[in-house]
Amino acid sequence: MAIKHQTHSVESEHAGRIDRIVQLMTQRSRADIRGMFDHDCVFLNAQPCPDAGTLVAAGDQVEVKYDPHTRYKEKPRPPQDRAYRLVYEDDALIVVDKAAHVLTVPTDHGETNTLIDAVSRYLSHQRRQPKAYAVQRLDRGTSGLLVFGKSRPVAEQLQDQFRQRKPDREYVALVAGTVEPASGTFESQMATNQGLQRYSTGNWDEEAEHAITHYRTERLVRGATFVRVRLETGRRNQIRVHFAEAGHPVLGDPRYETKLAQHRNWTAARLALHAAVLGFSQPVTGQLLRFESPLPQEFVKFLGDGKPTA
Repeated sequence: MAIKHQTHSVESEHAGRIDRIVQLMTQRSRADIRGMFDHDCVFLNAQPCPDAGTLVAAGDQVEVKYDPHTRYKEKPRPPQDRAYRLVYEDDALIVVDKAAHVLTVPTDHGETNTLIDAVSRYLSHQRRQPKAYAVQRLDRGTSGLLVFGKSRPVAEQLQDQFRQRKPDREYVALVAGTVEPASGTFESQMATNQGLQRYSTGNWDEEAEHAITHYRTERLVRGATFVRVRLETGRRNQIRVHFAEAGHPVLGDPRYETKLAQHRNWTAARLALHAAVLGFSQPVTGQLLRFESPLPQEFVKFLGDGKPTA
């Protein structure tokens, strides 16, 4: 069997999904490309890359080792839970795309249908591991990317990265009105009242949490703005509070500026907030991992129905 070995240094114009780079390198079918990832043919910066959706940047090194006479078939995928879509998995961690309406972890009420329960069931079935370990959370009505550790030490190392503001976290949101200026930063001290409502305060004390939210306008739609948001800190309800306090609540928000958050074209019973990009350093290997989640269908429908004004 003659193994072909190809290497490619990613240029800025080709940055994006790694499967597209591999297809450019090998000129093989998309189905065959997916099979090559399943059969450990693809390497990113000298580390095995099992996920075809991994994002690469300029300067990354992509290697492909394969038999040009072999058709690589995809391996059967495990059944998917409605609470999430499996995005990436290795021996230390798992990345999932959470559905809206799903709690990340149980509250004081002790719910058993949470995301961490669903992921733990998957790990127990596939790997005979007892549980997943939460690293971060998304609000119930928010969809998108989350990482879980397969052990407590890995989860703690990932949590340290979040505390040090190292992970790359981008969200997309539909917010009420026209956001001005078109890009900017919200920065405040965030506190919680007795009703568990979050709000910004001018008090710089030990109980308040420093919160920084960067945003830019992607598109204006009649009566709303489609924004991309980058979190520097990850406080509970941070995006929702900052935009609501600016007079532009997230559409569908049942808690913050609820009247303003209503829009006749947003009929989904969920928040118009989605965790679209997640990047971090793999705690064991040090490899930089970055993932991107597609727009939920509710967003696609809204943007298609709305008439852009910019």
